[in-house]
This record gives sequence, C-alpha cells and structure tokens, in this order.
Amino acid sequence: MSKTIFRLVLLILSSSGLWGCAVYKKNIMLKTPEDFKSAPITNDILKAERNYVIQKNDLLHLEVYSNKGERIIDPNPQLSQQNTGKPEDEHPEVQYLVELNGNVKFPVVGEMHMEGLTLRQAEATLQAEFEKYYKDAFVVLNYLNKRVIVLGAVGGQVIPLTNQNMTLAEILALAKGLPNDSKADNLRILRDDKVFLVDLSTVAGFQAGNMIMEAGDIIYVEPVRKPFAEGLRDYAALFSLFISTLSLIIVLGK
Repeated sequence: MSKTIFRLVLLILSSSGLWGCAVYKKNIMLKTPEDFKSAPITNDILKAERNYVIQKNDLLHLEVYSNKGERIIDPNPQLSQQNTGKPEDEHPEVQYLVELNGNVKFPVVGEMHMEGLTLRQAEATLQAEFEKYYKDAFVVLNYLNKRVIVLGAVGGQVIPLTNQNMTLAEILALAKGLPNDSKADNLRILRDDKVFLVDLSTVAGFQAGNMIMEAGDIIYVEPVRKPFAEGLRDYAALFSLFISTLSLIIVLGK
C-alpha cells in the first residue's frame, strides 16, 4: 500500500513539472530562434539625436499668443486681471489630430499640412499664418501622444515620450526598472519590421544597446520563469484534490 502511494506521489510531482513546462512555453512572448541575429544597432540608432517629425494620427496641442508671447512672461499679471478681478482663463487642452492625408484642422487658419515637419518647423509655418490675424503672433506646439510600449516582466505599460531623444535606460527607469524576475540579458525591441536584441547585464552591453527610442517602439523584457513553481500555482486546486483523496486512502487503508 505504501509503495503504491509513493509511486502516486512521484507521478503527480513529475506531472507537475511537465505542466509547469507547458505553462512556461505558453507565457513567453515574442520568441526568437536560438540562431536569431539582432538588427544592427548602428551609431545612428544608438547616439544620433534627432527631432521627432509629425506623423499621421499624432495628437497636437496648440497655443497662440500675440505680442511675441508677452502673456507667457507677463511681469505684471495684475494689469490683465484688473477688469475681471480674477486670473484669465487658461487655454483649454484642445487636441488636434493629424489626419491620414497629413493635414490638421486648426482654428482661424483652417487646414494645414503638418506631416513630416518637426515641431519647430510647424511652429514657424503656423506663426506665419497667424500673423495675418494677430500682431506679432507667437506659437507653441507640442505632442500629446508620442509613446513607447513596455511589456513582459515589468507589466504592460505605456510610457509617454515627454522629451525628444529619450534613451532605453530612461524608458526602463520610468517603468520602475527591471524587476528581480526579469532577464536583463535578453531585451527585445521591436521597431517597424526590425527586432533588436539588447543585453543590459554588462557595462559593455549597456553601452552598445542604450539606444534612442522612437515613438511606437515596443520593448519586451523577458521574465525569468520557474516551471515547477508555476505549475504548482496553476494547478493548486488539482493538488488540493489529490491531497484530500490521498488522505482518505490512507485513513481507509488503516
């Protein structure tokens, strides 16, 4: 009787290992074969700073001031408040969508083609148009939806690109860093049709892979898997039933 119970326990434990392996294989995303070669991380990708250009589906925020932006640095705001007795209303957070044809519909000046321009170029173009309606127009234009997606051990996070030319290290820091159960030597970065493999476990790997991120990049941090422990966790109900049945067999066998 005791040998039968012992064999049954061994069978359950070995099965849990197989179950854990099955869970392990299913949970890994963005798998690559062992002989997979990373897209080359050139100096242009790694270090060359550039200004983001406006693209389709971008959301823009526009602010327009007169008198060369005097209101922004008004040293005597009480003069502009004396008529109302309270601060002037701030500009509303209006979003302007870059449509599929590259045009944006702005107030006053109407539709204008913005795709392919940097923020500074777009500001100059808009400023020239608003000059027709306001004296010494001053234009401020910002992105609202440039972002990078981080998946894997850090959880699903969407990190906004609040500054241009943000590096991989900055994005990971905003994602609260790499947790203990992650593989620092196997980060995958998807950019359009390219896949970059980055090893941050060494100083040399960090220096070679701390690339400048672009809007739309996907960073996958592979987690360290524990097949046996995950199998026990996922099949806890089955083990509970097994223990209950085993206890009943032992009691009845006495």
